[in-house]
Amino acid sequence: MIQLRPDLALIAAHVAPGSRVLDVGCGDGDLLAALRAERGCDARGMEIDTANVAECVARGLSVIQGDADADLAFYQNQSFDYAILSQTLQTTMRPDRVLEDLLRIGKRAFVSFPNFAHWRVRLSLLLGGRMPVTRLLPVAWYETPNIHHVTIADFRALLAARGIRVEQAWFLRGDHRIGDAMANLRAEHAIFLLSR
Repeated sequence: MIQLRPDLALIAAHVAPGSRVLDVGCGDGDLLAALRAERGCDARGMEIDTANVAECVARGLSVIQGDADADLAFYQNQSFDYAILSQTLQTTMRPDRVLEDLLRIGKRAFVSFPNFAHWRVRLSLLLGGRMPVTRLLPVAWYETPNIHHVTIADFRALLAARGIRVEQAWFLRGDHRIGDAMANLRAEHAIFLLSR
């Protein structure tokens, strides 16, 4: 059994066995490997980092090098049961367009991201006046790949404006799930299952 990050474990547990899956920004391929081995999925990946692509290919995973902002356009409509974007949305140039592409190429989409409205982030800004460095955001503002600081409330507003349906949502504080109540303040990480 492959040990996954908590957000990836939640996603893997909710992917139907035997599904066709595209993991955009698949990193080192742990989710792909778990979906293939444990859920019998036809799991494929897209990753921008060449070292991660090489690692995935060395593991026998079907991964291509690509950029979510530009290369999702080459996929046909509804070519996957699920499109997954985990901890990548905030690193894209146009998150709104990437989200639209995910729901065009996948019948359903999982999207997860760090919540920049978490109370520790707010407190760090309030008291220190500086961008925080946390376990989920472990680098200084000038080193981070994050170019869009999204909150759960911002994401829900984008979904409502685009007519995107939330099938399920999960929220994490550390490695533990928490309820929906005040998730925008309490959750460090959000995972959404979306559809049209």
